[in-house]
Amino acid sequence: MSCRTLCFFRMALFAWGVACYSLVSLTPTIAQDEPAATEIRENSLKLASAFNAAKVDDITAMFMPKGELIDEQGTVHKGHDEIKELLTKFFAKFPGTQMEIISDSIRLVGPIAIQEGTRFTSAKDGSNASVRFVAVLTKSEQGWKIASIRDFPDESIPAVTPGELLQPLAWLIGDWINEGTDARVKISYKWSEDNNFILGDIVVTRNDQSIMKSSQRIGWDPILGKPRSWIFDSDGGFAEATWTETAAGWVVQSSAVMPDGLTGSANVTITLGENGRYVMSGTNRLIGNSQEPDYEITVVKHPPAVGK
Repeated sequence: MSCRTLCFFRMALFAWGVACYSLVSLTPTIAQDEPAATEIRENSLKLASAFNAAKVDDITAMFMPKGELIDEQGTVHKGHDEIKELLTKFFAKFPGTQMEIISDSIRLVGPIAIQEGTRFTSAKDGSNASVRFVAVLTKSEQGWKIASIRDFPDESIPAVTPGELLQPLAWLIGDWINEGTDARVKISYKWSEDNNFILGDIVVTRNDQSIMKSSQRIGWDPILGKPRSWIFDSDGGFAEATWTETAAGWVVQSSAVMPDGLTGSANVTITLGENGRYVMSGTNRLIGNSQEPDYEITVVKHPPAVGK
């Protein structure tokens, strides 16, 4: 396979990886009196109201499907089922407990919001308790959802970890595959051992023959205030990208370098489809000094059914 063809796959693969992280934007940090912060504070009032009425399902629905609640002892309750079980047991043991939430600060890094504050609870027997918390939220079609919330027993709240800032992308973990091209691309994502990176393994095959293997790493760049992604290929090539939200969707500027020094670049527009599908449209593609045709790639969370 020619260097030019491999460079195309490298560019397409990296664009695919970027699409999977398209929940993150470059919106600057906002003050607490901005609309997004107002929505988040209103969500806190709704959460407290649901808690005071012991509405387990309503509270659970305020979390992302794979959201997590980490208690003061460090125990992680992950996903709707575990969170619902925890709440059900709590209300059975402490019926009538009331809660108030005080929000100290809300910071927005793209659509990822970081909320810090205190929850005050009072039980029927007259006992009271307070706990500091930090929550990471992400914007969905249904409004702001909790991706992760951690409780702390004292006034100190440690800094949010890079892994927590990547929590809104936790849905990416698993297997993906492309549709509609002559090459078959499979990618599997998992958390790194320290939970601060998302790691991807990519395999490209054609006619059941492997033509490229790549590894991908996603991390949080505290200087840029957004995720950064890198791909490293089995032939020695590599690629990186940045992405920007526009009124029409997302435009991704990606670049790649081949082992022999040949370079490539492209703009990729990302459009969210239905049933877990993402359509990427590549334009302004340059490989070396040559302009290449536009392309579209569709990827899905699971392999498409035979005959469809």
